[in-house]
Amino acid sequence: MDLAIKIIMLVVFFGSMIGIGIYCRRHATNVDGFVLGGRNVGPWLTAFAYGTSYFSAVVFVGYAGQFGWKYGLASTWSGIGNAVIGSLLAWAILGRRTRVMSQHLKSATMPQFFEGRFDSKALKLAASVLIFIFLIPYTASLYNGLSRLFGMAFNIDYSICVIAMAILTAIYVIVGGYMATAINDFIQGLIMLVGIIAVVAAIIINQGGLTEAVQNLSQVTDPAVSTEPGAFTSLFGPDPVNLLGVVLLTSLGTWGLPQMVQKFYAIKNEKAINKGMIISTIFALVVAGGCYFLGGFGRLYADRLDIAANGYDSIIPTMLSDLSPFLIAVVVVLVLSASMSTLSSLVLASSSTLTLDFIKGTVVKNLSEKKQLLIMRILVAIFIVISVIIAIVQYNSNVTFIAQLMGVSWGALAGAFLAPFLYGLYWKRVSAASVWVSFGFSTVVMLGNMLTKQLFPPILQSPINAGVFCMLAGLVIVPIVSLFTKPPKKELVEEVFSCYRKSKEEAK
Repeated sequence: MDLAIKIIMLVVFFGSMIGIGIYCRRHATNVDGFVLGGRNVGPWLTAFAYGTSYFSAVVFVGYAGQFGWKYGLASTWSGIGNAVIGSLLAWAILGRRTRVMSQHLKSATMPQFFEGRFDSKALKLAASVLIFIFLIPYTASLYNGLSRLFGMAFNIDYSICVIAMAILTAIYVIVGGYMATAINDFIQGLIMLVGIIAVVAAIIINQGGLTEAVQNLSQVTDPAVSTEPGAFTSLFGPDPVNLLGVVLLTSLGTWGLPQMVQKFYAIKNEKAINKGMIISTIFALVVAGGCYFLGGFGRLYADRLDIAANGYDSIIPTMLSDLSPFLIAVVVVLVLSASMSTLSSLVLASSSTLTLDFIKGTVVKNLSEKKQLLIMRILVAIFIVISVIIAIVQYNSNVTFIAQLMGVSWGALAGAFLAPFLYGLYWKRVSAASVWVSFGFSTVVMLGNMLTKQLFPPILQSPINAGVFCMLAGLVIVPIVSLFTKPPKKELVEEVFSCYRKSKEEAK
């Protein structure tokens, strides 16, 4: 009976995903519809698409367990940062300007934005190469959190789980494009909201209530971290500096990730942005805040854990193993929802970038819209196949190089793109040379961190801190280099920025 409940929930979940993909096929008959839903996506769908692309199984199983173990309840600051910096401020500062300028430049991807904003096809090609290099291993990392959960719930092979998830995601993305992804993200987001609330409540109840759980956690000590009781229930935890690095990378990093920023391209109109901002912030506060808060109690299960042997990914599954079969099924669907929504967003961003920014006009000079759609659909399948192969190879052989590459991908992309994109929306003086320097600096630092970590100062040996360093450095590098290099053509800049003036006039 228990197994039947889990199977029924999965069948209903997968069936609805495919059904939505088929229903949305009419929205994916041209490039703009396939990539951006015709730029006609409402605030609720956009906000949930943003949130579900943000939070995946990596956060729920990996980050929540790892950072909850390291920083205790203070890891909840990561969730708060994700809501305030990664959602509220991202929408407020980037949302309107991104939509207006991207529509004015007729750009459907971030590399196309760089080409139009800085009048440089070379920048477009470089950005598309960076996205291709770093999004594929990041895509593969989405499967990591599933193995233990599926083993606990169904006792089935990890490879079967990964392949099934990949095939189903590919079907609804290939058939329905962005609109299918957005509607599925909305449904998956609702599952994530309900699921995380139910799971946190169940774990707290199992520990005797919130007061008793916090009291028990306050008595936990770890000589390697702190000998004083209460370290894991203190306001900023036992290691505030490294916790700040986690908060900044996972929050500010979204401002430079192509799969996140692209959500602003597709939103219906400027009025929808304010509503979407509020919805997205609440979603992040509940989902991310709940995940990290849950992980903060991981040390209460220390007697059942062997971190050295099984790693941090074993923490959350161990915490969940005592739940009822129904709640375990909810968790499985929750993690599937988180992973599939992010996976669909990443492969759509990768395929559209490679097709529109690299193949079209570079490899193939004249590419009809029909052929562009065909190539993007083929690339969606190829990217998913590659990510599945990487995930299975890593799982079966423990290839650490791949895991390292996954770790630096977020920092490399956010470090390379955040500053040029942000300044490009607001400041006319940004030069193409400064964008090149930002691309190069972040790529070199993050790859260096992966390959020659021992040469870095101790605080920067962590990929998380190195990624934060790249983002913050970019915010300094771009304006300084811009002031000492050739400025962009005045007529080009004036034409680009005229979109904001026209937007205000239309609003009146």
